[in-house]
Amino acid sequence: MIAILPKKLGIVAGGGLLPARLRSFCHSKRTECFVVGLDGHADPAISDHLMRIGEAGKIINLFREAGYSDLVLIGDVKRPGLAQMRPDLRTAAFFAKIGLRALGDDGLLKAVRAELEDEGFTIHGIHELMSDLLMPVGVLTKRGPTDAEYEAIHTGITEARAIGEKDVGQSVVVRGDDILGVEDEAGTNALLKRTGAEGAILAKACKPQQDRSLDLPAIGSETVQLCASLSMAGIAAESGGVLVADLEEMVTEADRLGLFVVGV
Repeated sequence: MIAILPKKLGIVAGGGLLPARLRSFCHSKRTECFVVGLDGHADPAISDHLMRIGEAGKIINLFREAGYSDLVLIGDVKRPGLAQMRPDLRTAAFFAKIGLRALGDDGLLKAVRAELEDEGFTIHGIHELMSDLLMPVGVLTKRGPTDAEYEAIHTGITEARAIGEKDVGQSVVVRGDDILGVEDEAGTNALLKRTGAEGAILAKACKPQQDRSLDLPAIGSETVQLCASLSMAGIAAESGGVLVADLEEMVTEADRLGLFVVGV
């Protein structure tokens, strides 16, 4: 179900293309937006303020004082340790309450959402506002998978969902019946660089228990370029469960490089 775009939208921005896409979308719809970029992750050029992840108290106060109660949290963020985060009192109290070390990424994100909602904010998924960002179903490229590659895709997506259910990651690299590698906290690009091989396929799926308003997995033209550099065959992603920051560019690049992209 697509949400109605609020009159004012606060954006907590990490890295990648999606925060800029959302900011441009808001401007095109004449919706006021206020972007707090996470320092070291977000593009400063699109940020109204740059803040450390550990400055949760200041971030909350910024949005509240500016009159923003609707928020989207979007973009790539590598989870830092407490030493790098240098949490303020508000952030430290939050971590003390939830027991940070006991939580995986999914549990942490759900706790963040609950905390923000307790503070009076409404959290939206970017796909609720921009439905065209979701991976469509079917073969998107000129080249489609072979029958053998479809069997490998089934193996890969099944494994991706299995590791997602354990809150391990969202992606695997598969070739034939063999899982060559699974995603960990280092992310998809690190997985590809570690295990990408000729003829292999990247399979990516949303975690079954995932809070889809906070952390849908994403792919884009950069993913295609990295897969091509490793002589991989293509990419399979869960339709409706994976974000695509630049769909047309991604498909054009995949066609140029001879890879398939399929939504399953």
